[in-house]
Amino acid sequence: MEKTETATLAGGCFWGMQEILRALPGVVKTTVGYTGGKTANPRYEEVKTGTTGHAESIEIVFNPAKLSYGAILDMFFKMHDPTTPDRQGNDVGSQYRSAIFFHTDAQKLEAAAAVKRAQASGLWKRPITTQVVPAAKFWPAEEYHQDYLKKHPGGYTCHYIRE
Repeated sequence: MEKTETATLAGGCFWGMQEILRALPGVVKTTVGYTGGKTANPRYEEVKTGTTGHAESIEIVFNPAKLSYGAILDMFFKMHDPTTPDRQGNDVGSQYRSAIFFHTDAQKLEAAAAVKRAQASGLWKRPITTQVVPAAKFWPAEEYHQDYLKKHPGGYTCHYIRE
């Protein structure tokens, strides 16, 4: 059985994040959901109001022998705008914030290094506002949100890879 690790990220609508991240070689599984808030067992109808404290997020299970946590974070900083607090594209509110939810001290250190790399890259002219916070309980989103853009090609997304 392959060794895996988990990364949990928030950067706007989880549909577009999942579409990009699941394609990375070394990703074993992706699940969209909610984390970082106070409401137990949140549902989309609550989260979209911005009152639960949760962010639309993605949980990525990956094989670290094939894909590093740092490489996932570097892609994360290319696929969303980490300089717009509580906003991605048309999506506005704390549920669309940019955040890295670290699971270990090593991930916390790598997240801080990735923020510095992204800021130094010149890709972003404004300061990065991504939160680096401890991982909390992750609540999977409703089934209709899982693999949404695979089920609905051409559906809404504000995510794309910036070089």
